[in-house]
Amino acid sequence: MSRIELAPEVGDDFDRILDHLAQFQIENPVLRIREIIEALNVLEHNPMIGRPANNDKRELVIGRSSHGYLALYRYVAEVDTVFVLAVRSQQEAGYAN
Repeated sequence: MSRIELAPEVGDDFDRILDHLAQFQIENPVLRIREIIEALNVLEHNPMIGRPANNDKRELVIGRSSHGYLALYRYVAEVDTVFVLAVRSQQEAGYAN
């Protein structure tokens, strides 16, 4: 089972997502963060599941539409660790509905 480490900036990403959800009065915004974290936990057993991105990084697609997010991460097999580098909404990352 791979270890998962969140970069400090991911906390800022979660704050930004929560602010956005509050701005649009989305019901139960903390549940959205919980859903993202649960999706990230899949990487413990399947660290290569994300699609390839630049510089040996991968993107995990989480949900879709208004519930859609992308997690940018790097898996380092030598230490069996997934380093989550950023979390963005799919719209923020440039994906249309």
